Amino acid sequence: MPTPRFAVLGAGSIGCHLGGHLTAAGYDVTLIGRPAAMDVLRERGLTLSTSVKPPRRLAPEDLTLATSPEAAAGADYVLVTVKTAATEAAAKDLAPHLKPDAVVVSFQNGLHNPATLRAALPGHTVLAGMVPYNVVQSEPGTVHQGMPGRLMTEPDEELTRACREAGLAIEPRPDMTEVQHAKLLMNLNNAVNALSGLPLRDELARRAYRRCLALCQREALAAYRAAGVRPAWLGPTKPGVTPYVLGLPDALFRRVAAASLRIDAHARSSMWEDLQRGRATEIDSLQGEIVALAAAHGLRAPANARLAGLVHEAEAAPRTWTGPELYAELAKAR
Repeated sequence: MPTPRFAVLGAGSIGCHLGGHLTAAGYDVTLIGRPAAMDVLRERGLTLSTSVKPPRRLAPEDLTLATSPEAAAGADYVLVTVKTAATEAAAKDLAPHLKPDAVVVSFQNGLHNPATLRAALPGHTVLAGMVPYNVVQSEPGTVHQGMPGRLMTEPDEELTRACREAGLAIEPRPDMTEVQHAKLLMNLNNAVNALSGLPLRDELARRAYRRCLALCQREALAAYRAAGVRPAWLGPTKPGVTPYVLGLPDALFRRVAAASLRIDAHARSSMWEDLQRGRATEIDSLQGEIVALAAAHGLRAPANARLAGLVHEAEAAPRTWTGPELYAELAKAR
């Protein structure tokens, strides 16, 4: 069987993490990203790091880099890792260059990216995928995985085999709609972490910040119930129980949810990274998604709405919030 060729459209932190591992395993991979980001890789190469293994460095000459979707021509798999707001435009730019039998895989946050890709790429197989763990750019040319976890995708034997050969743990899932809703519950913490200014482990260790997340998750779960959605069970506790666990006192939370704190000491959310770099965030496809879903079923999600507003304010004028300050602000909105 021929070895599949890969292209990664949107080679930021997640895209470089996925594409870098596949490249290191000997696969033909083209990383397609912003010119400034690709210039860094041309100069420095790409380093893949975790807290449990020695870093793996790919020299510039080991990488195939591009800045235009036309570089995906000939790829058997195109991994899409652009931000949600860019999905439709990226798909339209990609469409003329895809092989007829190319498989497109969405490794993106939010709920609707696979559907957006399918609408823009009729006739192509589009798979939903999910990255459940934290990956950020710790320094230029280095992407760091801050916690363990398994990729999840709709079943595809060749993709699964390639990822496993590349050292990427992956689990084929027939219930990706439920998985995506569960991931959205987890990703509601991105905004809390971004506004805290703290590493994820430090933020989650503080009850006031966890209570902010619990408020957001309760609103999300109410919207899910109204919509008839049952999120998959991905974490250490059932989705419906998680808000109660988040509200436990710190000492008890550490005992009950120890797995939630098995995070690299330096890991932060991608939204924090976006704010630091002056980039637009994905808040509208996270908290904004919950606000819209709630409204569609005659409900309100005031904590999520206020948190979305605070992140938009931080995009223009960054500030950090203590846990008590942030919880008081969200509680007041309710």
